[in-house]
Amino acid sequence: MKTLITLVAAFMLSQAVSAENQTTLLPAKLSLADIAGGIFQRPDMIQTQHEDGHVTLDVTSLVSSDQKFSSGMYKSGKTRLAVTEPYGVDEFMYFLAGSVTLTSDDGTVQTIEAGEGVTIAKEWTGIWETDGYTKIWVIYAATGQ
Repeated sequence: MKTLITLVAAFMLSQAVSAENQTTLLPAKLSLADIAGGIFQRPDMIQTQHEDGHVTLDVTSLVSSDQKFSSGMYKSGKTRLAVTEPYGVDEFMYFLAGSVTLTSDDGTVQTIEAGEGVTIAKEWTGIWETDGYTKIWVIYAATGQ
């Protein structure tokens, strides 16, 4: 698992030079302390209480200069969500803790546990159900976010 976490973190590291201002951007590192939950102590962490009462914590570690690619970490409490409109972005998720059960509109059920990853296509619809989880996320949105 440590190897997979290292590979995911290495994938998320990027270095780019902005053509507009010639500023070198630093890689967006997720340290072991961040992955262990320390990232949720950062001042840029966004905490949201949703209509159903569950709370989420979200930290974006990188947004590309064209706004189409982003990565970070997310933590959610127990929730059940019907995704009736297309998901909207292509997202890879690696679960560090907890799990999520995804029931696609055709009835196919997949449970993704801690230590596993899943990629959801922007066209996906179905039911998202969890007792809670923590994940590393990587999103591609062709139109920017």
